[in-house]
Amino acid sequence: MPRTAIVTGASSGIGEATAHELADEGIDIALAARRADRLESIAADLESEYGVDAVAVPTDVREETAVEALVEATVERFGGLDVLVNNAGLARGHLVTELDTDDYRTMTETNEDGVFFATRAALPHLTESEGHLVFVGSFAGQYPRPFNPVYAATKWWVRGFAHSVGAQVGDEGVAVSVVNPSEVRTEFGGDDGDSFAETFEPGEVTEPIEIAEAIRFAATRERSGVSEIDLYRRDKFADTIK
Repeated sequence: MPRTAIVTGASSGIGEATAHELADEGIDIALAARRADRLESIAADLESEYGVDAVAVPTDVREETAVEALVEATVERFGGLDVLVNNAGLARGHLVTELDTDDYRTMTETNEDGVFFATRAALPHLTESEGHLVFVGSFAGQYPRPFNPVYAATKWWVRGFAHSVGAQVGDEGVAVSVVNPSEVRTEFGGDDGDSFAETFEPGEVTEPIEIAEAIRFAATRERSGVSEIDLYRRDKFADTIK
């Protein structure tokens, strides 16, 4: 059973729910995101509720040295690393002609560079522990998304990178999984600038706990790896694929 995990994007939504799910397994957690106060609060909750060791490591995944420091701090604190959950991500803009360069770079640096930096830094430790590498993908990384093609492209990149890394390190005992949600009721931005938590009522779309439960399942397999899990709202294909 895994003993230590890093969760990026851990200050809210899927990341926060995932930290709770893994802590419920008795796994010590390093929480990574930019909001230090939120991370400290969540870490205290995890320690109080589950009796695990949880540490807040404020991290901007776009910064290579910060990500390397996150992994180093985790290994030093816990003596190793068994699970990395690449969850940090964001969406900016809509149509290509309306997307400014700063938003384009912020999105690609977070969704692609951040995933690469974390994976590269964690893989030697995951190889040593024969651990689990879990990527949060997206419905948008599998099907065309005309209203936000750049975001979709970053998630196609994540999925392709994840499966290719899996092919590279599988014979070294590392399990690589991709979990693909459609809309989830979180602070994540919708297409009109509002968050999905504001756009959708409870029960309309997937809740963070559902994605976190899938991540927990993938990250705690003892002798197998989960390649991919899709969690789509039940009417997703009806209103998306015309």
